[in-house]
Amino acid sequence: MTFLANPLFPASAFTGAWLKQPWLNQSWLNKQSASTTMPGSEAVASLFDPYGFGRAAFSYWRDSMERSVLYLDVMRERGNQYLEHMEQTKPNVLGFDTEVLMDGRTLPRPTNYELLRVLPHEGTEIDLQKRPFVVVDPRAGHGPGIGGFKPDSELGVALKAGHPCYFIGFLPFPEPGQTVEDVVESEIAFLRHVIELHPETTEKPMVVGNCQAGWQIMMAAALEPEVFGPILIAGAPLSYWAGEHGKAPMRYTGGMSGGSWMTALASDIGDGLFDGAMLVQNFERLNPANTYWKKQYHLYDNIDTEAGRYLEFERWWGGHVVLGGEEIQYIVDNLFVGNRLSTAQLVTRDGRRIDLRNVRSPIVVFCSRGDDITPPPQALGWIRDLYENTDDIIANEQTIVYCQHDTTGHLGIFVSGSVSRKEHTEFTANMDYIDVLPPGLYETTISSAEKGEDAELYERDYLLEFMPRDFEELDQSVMHKPEDDRRFATVARISEINLGMYRLFLQPWLKATITPEAARWIRRTHPIRLGYKLLSDRNPLSVPLPVMADFVRKNRHRVEQDNLFKALETMGSDQLVASLNAMRDLRDSSTEKMFMEIYGQPLLQAAVGLYGDAHVHRRRPGAEPERRRFVEHRQEALREKIAQGSAHEAVMRSLIYVMGGAPATDERNFKRLRASRAELEPGIKLSDFKNLVREQFFILKLDRDQALNSLPTLLKGSSGDEIDGYISHLEHVFAASGELSEHAAERFTQVKALFDQARPTKKAPPSKPKTPSIQKADKPKTGAKASIAKPNVAKAKASTPATVKADTAAKLQGGIEKAKESVDSAAAEAVNVEPKVGGSVSSAQETTKQGAAQAEAVKPGVAQPKDAQLSSQKPPVRKEEKATKATATGEKDAKPTAKSNSASEGNEPTGKR
Repeated sequence: MTFLANPLFPASAFTGAWLKQPWLNQSWLNKQSASTTMPGSEAVASLFDPYGFGRAAFSYWRDSMERSVLYLDVMRERGNQYLEHMEQTKPNVLGFDTEVLMDGRTLPRPTNYELLRVLPHEGTEIDLQKRPFVVVDPRAGHGPGIGGFKPDSELGVALKAGHPCYFIGFLPFPEPGQTVEDVVESEIAFLRHVIELHPETTEKPMVVGNCQAGWQIMMAAALEPEVFGPILIAGAPLSYWAGEHGKAPMRYTGGMSGGSWMTALASDIGDGLFDGAMLVQNFERLNPANTYWKKQYHLYDNIDTEAGRYLEFERWWGGHVVLGGEEIQYIVDNLFVGNRLSTAQLVTRDGRRIDLRNVRSPIVVFCSRGDDITPPPQALGWIRDLYENTDDIIANEQTIVYCQHDTTGHLGIFVSGSVSRKEHTEFTANMDYIDVLPPGLYETTISSAEKGEDAELYERDYLLEFMPRDFEELDQSVMHKPEDDRRFATVARISEINLGMYRLFLQPWLKATITPEAARWIRRTHPIRLGYKLLSDRNPLSVPLPVMADFVRKNRHRVEQDNLFKALETMGSDQLVASLNAMRDLRDSSTEKMFMEIYGQPLLQAAVGLYGDAHVHRRRPGAEPERRRFVEHRQEALREKIAQGSAHEAVMRSLIYVMGGAPATDERNFKRLRASRAELEPGIKLSDFKNLVREQFFILKLDRDQALNSLPTLLKGSSGDEIDGYISHLEHVFAASGELSEHAAERFTQVKALFDQARPTKKAPPSKPKTPSIQKADKPKTGAKASIAKPNVAKAKASTPATVKADTAAKLQGGIEKAKESVDSAAAEAVNVEPKVGGSVSSAQETTKQGAAQAEAVKPGVAQPKDAQLSSQKPPVRKEEKATKATATGEKDAKPTAKSNSASEGNEPTGKR
């Protein structure tokens, strides 16, 4: 009964003639052609199929058959693409043109790596004054190029920003005898060459390491820190024992396979070469629902729109490469099983220790909570392994910034277009900012410009904010468990035992059996590789697929989403995905429980030597006595520098203090910091400016009060105009990106008050004597009358000693001189004061007596000069003086110190003689 709904129904031949009549609207007919059949067919169909089930079933059946043909054709194209890609000498999936600058095969220790210059697309301008940008791709079974295989990628973002870009890739097969240390040395040589290509800039290259390339560049930066600028490691595991219970099932793989002897077995089967397809297979087994159904069904369901994107990704995913047996064995033994990188236990063949604390460049760690291959504990756990607290990080002068995405998967960290447009764009734009961040631990958050305050000050669509963190907050992501360390240490010991047994008993027989031809045949028949080859033009059954696919594309009949049977298909797909996910969760939970039970046995741990006292099962570099002494010595050295320096240090210290203890919270403070370099230090190099910022931050962190109180000392010798200029420059810097917050404004007021203390005091001009008796006695010309007349400057003048006789000043020593100056000030006021304030003599006399007593206490065994003895005598007090005493004491600005300056001459007040 449903045949009447078929648009290919033969009756359409009878209606074709009159449908072509010129008097009909052909445009309307074209729009209605999908539903137009013979006249009355809809009425007949409704009669025999009133509910439309038959028509819906036929539409779904036709659409599913068409999608099946198109899906198989895409699989055929994927197979052809794979074969074409693998036949290339230097395959990669970069979406940009490149040129080879250095070939690792020409180095003293050859490797299969090469340095490429990335050529920008037409219309993209490159600024050679900007920092070079280098991307290192992972060598974990796939081919190179994932970091720049489309415009919205790490390389694409850097090119849009105008950075000169370079790419470190690799060839499909390693060089004979190639090791991990050789690869690290090659990357160091490449970076040196990049620096030589840019003599016009002093900024070191920014280096991005994705996944397995992350720990490679960290090893290189620990060995040669001077060739690295800021480092971004995206989805890179560095602490392999870390993880959250119920997640990160890959960390149990080594224990469940008995250690690294399986890696040696796979390399021996490959005649010394390890097939990267095995690593890819392990990744795919992590999520069987996505591997076996979801990814393929998504293509099948959206075959009209997803074919291009699917083929683009599969070109990289299917580009399997080969690793050297010695390389992969080193990686598994020392990293995946041994966890020796994050605990500073790796030593190169020439005796250099690989300690990540030697890295001098800022380190940005980008990870995701949705990543099941490199979860946040494995990406961030190395910080907890190496350091005890944030003070330890600061003492080591390291800047560590981490960012956690909420949902994206492992590949999405460095492949997703949305992540590139948001996170990677912000990282690239703020790298100069990150490069001058003071040492410490920070977490970044990215907010939309539309939701933030002062949105008009944002330079882009998002704002990258930096928030200081401590280890308590870090532990919420790392979730370190000491009892797990003992279990993984047991795995490491058992791995060494099993590997030794394999090399002793099985490996000699296997090496004698496997030939290069046999190893090549085994690689070619790997199930993953066969999946590509069997669905290609090499399969004769695929010959009719292109013709059928072209016909379907020309006569495509898409079913609507509200079709009953299409809805049932979607429900069935979701049910299948849920079932596969349930099986995965059951497998992972069972594996974790088995691992915990087996390697948590005290008897097994004791059997491998973990209960003895000879060795610890995990090294804690941050808690070692040598490290603690280093931190203490570093703090002592900083304390000695608190009061050392000049106006440069004072201004930068003030800048850091006003901005909250660190010159950064977001890009708006970066504008202020950038303005400070332009206005305050225009001729200083970036490296020197960076050292100046960091040192002043250290000092403020160590002792803030003493650091602030030392500002007048640092400004000593500066004139009043120079101090005004420093304050004016600071005001311009703070105004570079909006107004200061209330808290920052209060700090700036405090800084200006400290700057005012450093101003040189202005001496008052000498005044004419009031009576001839002053000239006869050769009295000082500075009196107290000026101080009383101008109370607003009395405090400043009180701190300036009066002029004394040259012969008297030459006789004063130590504390006697200080006491004498105090006494002289009081006498001077007593001489010059007018009759209405004559009562101040009594106060001057009292000060004279106290000053003399202080002088005797300071130098009890030194004979006092004649003038000093004279000043200690109390002048006679008359009745008139007692009567006016209350009036004189009411003048607050006539300080005792200033009043005593002339009393040391032993003269009586002029008005009372």
